[in-house]
Amino acid sequence: MSYAVVNPATGETEATYPTLTDAEVESALATAHAAYGAWRETDVAERARLIRRVAELHRERRDELSAIIVREMGKPLAAAEGEVDFAADITEFYADNAEAITKDQPLDILGEGTAVVRKAPLGVLLGIMPWNFPYYQVARFAAPNIVLGNTIVLKHAEQCPESAAAIARIYADAGLPEGVYTNVYVSHEQAAGIIADPRVQGVSVTGSERAGAAVAEVAGRNLKKVALELGGSDPFIVLSTDDLDATVDAAVEARMDNNGQSCNAPKRFIIADDIYDAFVEKFTAAMTGTKMGDPFAEDTLLGPLSSLKAAEGLQAQIDNAVAQGATLVAGGTRDGAYYTPTVLTGVTKDMDVYGQELFGPAGVVYRVSSEDEAVALANDTTYGLGSYVYTTDPEQAERVANRIDAGMVYVNCVLADSPELPFGGVKRSGTSREMGLLAADEFVNKKLIRIA
Repeated sequence: MSYAVVNPATGETEATYPTLTDAEVESALATAHAAYGAWRETDVAERARLIRRVAELHRERRDELSAIIVREMGKPLAAAEGEVDFAADITEFYADNAEAITKDQPLDILGEGTAVVRKAPLGVLLGIMPWNFPYYQVARFAAPNIVLGNTIVLKHAEQCPESAAAIARIYADAGLPEGVYTNVYVSHEQAAGIIADPRVQGVSVTGSERAGAAVAEVAGRNLKKVALELGGSDPFIVLSTDDLDATVDAAVEARMDNNGQSCNAPKRFIIADDIYDAFVEKFTAAMTGTKMGDPFAEDTLLGPLSSLKAAEGLQAQIDNAVAQGATLVAGGTRDGAYYTPTVLTGVTKDMDVYGQELFGPAGVVYRVSSEDEAVALANDTTYGLGSYVYTTDPEQAERVANRIDAGMVYVNCVLADSPELPFGGVKRSGTSREMGLLAADEFVNKKLIRIA
């Protein structure tokens, strides 16, 4: 395994980073464990002050940080800048709410005396992060847990070594003690060893279903708490609309976010029969009209996929869908790591793509004749991350939102994630929540203190 910056826009390898030796991994764990002893005793206000400085440094280094991830994974520059801003906002949220996430929770008891639940940190945590949001993903894991008093060992994706190093520099330059946040370039085998190490109390994984299952297996054997944020094939249900153009714009904006490589982007568009034909026409025109090009160009909305391998994988999925009988309305072509915006219709349950996640600028449009059919199709997936419902009927919105099997439902809006809102899924999309105040409940000892 090698950590390298391979620019997907050019195919050039711009930098390589060596994997740590086993001795260096041991040193990193020992330092993180030693730091935990002092960090857990550090005043919460001081932890919050240092985390606030981490947020400030994200903003001060915005241009540098943005350019790094454009090179690493092809994110358009404006989107990269937006991600840095969001990571700063998330980090600041936990500085602002440090008291709220650490305060005692008094309990009403039946007998005499008092009882409280006191939140105590667990210790060293391992984070295994993906390439698609190199800063945002780290912020929503590291910030709340560091405020709680845990220490972090962070293994980033192999294609994000430069952004991983930049984040580690920010935590060091913010003044956090050595070992509170440690970046490690390790192999999968070394990561498994870290999970098994008795000094490590938990592991958080954001990534594919396959990666989550592999990590959960190791964590389970070693009785470690594991938090999983995995893939999704989110439905975008349109039952009625008084502005079809605006609804289509929202659908395309959400589908093309991050070059189509967002786990909670809508990927299955479930459209009521009476507006289906018009939706497909407008959706296809908007998808194919998205400006694709150099991710550093200001007017580029769609850059390359994260790697040549990713683009080849998406191509294979689309080719297979067409071979099995799906209709290719538009797109379906690749140039290196660039993949054209793609629209499929006519997908049936017996096709492989029906149950797959399309991780790129491609969407499948389905026609339904009723609310019940829309909900049944939306739920007919092994995933359950996010979902989107468009309707002009408030009662229908509430009804459908209640019936959808997903961790998140957004009604008449897209790209509405915010630091205070919890993020997570059900079924094979994950087991935990990040962001919001719920994030602070994942890796914490909810200690009961009962005094007679």
